[in-house]
Amino acid sequence: MAARRQARVRPVDAAIVRLMALAAKGVPPHRIAREVEMIVAEWLREPDADPSDAKTWLDELREQIVAGVADAEEQVSYVDPGEAAAVKQAGLTLAALQASRDAVERASASL
Repeated sequence: MAARRQARVRPVDAAIVRLMALAAKGVPPHRIAREVEMIVAEWLREPDADPSDAKTWLDELREQIVAGVADAEEQVSYVDPGEAAAVKQAGLTLAALQASRDAVERASASL
């Protein structure tokens, strides 16, 4: 039987999964911003790291997060104000997404 090779996950896709998992948990915005910093540092520490690749990945990540923020803003408007827990969770998720967007923009500007 031939061994199956695992497909390499695109760095941006792996980053999105990490950030969305944290956002879904309702982590504080500063924690998700720190995660973005860790992701970028990991990209740059790779043995064959190329800063231009990291910049490209950051641009793609930013585009996806900006779209996610817009979707989250729309979803927040649909939350029933009488559902305190839902309002709180929606607000935390939106704040985490906004923090990740801002952190990606800072990281991109620094490269």
